[in-house]
Amino acid sequence: MPARRSPARRPNLAAAQAQLEAARALGSKLPVDESPAVVQAAAQFRLAYRNLKRTTIVAPVDGTVGQRSVQVGQQVGPGVPLLSIVQLNRLWIEANFKEGQIRHMRIGQPVDVVSDLYGSRVVYRGRVQGFSAGTGSAFSMLPSQNAAGNWIKVVQRVPVVIAIDPRDLAAHPLRVGLSMRATVDTRNRDGHALDSEPPTPAVSTRMHDGVASDAQAAAAAIIRENQGG
Repeated sequence: MPARRSPARRPNLAAAQAQLEAARALGSKLPVDESPAVVQAAAQFRLAYRNLKRTTIVAPVDGTVGQRSVQVGQQVGPGVPLLSIVQLNRLWIEANFKEGQIRHMRIGQPVDVVSDLYGSRVVYRGRVQGFSAGTGSAFSMLPSQNAAGNWIKVVQRVPVVIAIDPRDLAAHPLRVGLSMRATVDTRNRDGHALDSEPPTPAVSTRMHDGVASDAQAAAAAIIRENQGG
């Protein structure tokens, strides 16, 4: 018995045939990689490629795990701290000098530093890298209030950042939190008392720079394979 088409479905069939003819006409004029469907699929592929690559968590720097807050099998989400990494080859010292001691200090002045770990037999060479914007007590949880009638003067201390020579750190490694004694040579006062250069990141990484280009190359390779060349 021959198949019969329902009159109610004829408009749907005509619309589908019109869409097919339009798609064929559009496909004959556009390259495959410029087709809207292919462009959308390529964008979805690149996003999935980047997400897959970032499931492998890579440390941005070489260092030692100082504190771990995650355990095996634990589920984590974006923005959750997993662990802290300490670069033992790029440590610095935060020396708390009395307010009267920093009068002649300048950025770039040489510093001799001795640690309680190795004693006076090991002297680290360093340079003044910068000064804190205020005393240690000014940024504490409960800043001191001198307006309460306290007539006893409390000597304030200002944190001074000292960069250590990496060669000295390689020869005699240090740990975070050790006690150090710093002696600043203030004879040369040609440097600046305030940092005149814009701050630069202490650590930067380029480990994700190639992911986008790799995703683009992989998507282009898939399109070429499906074109047959």
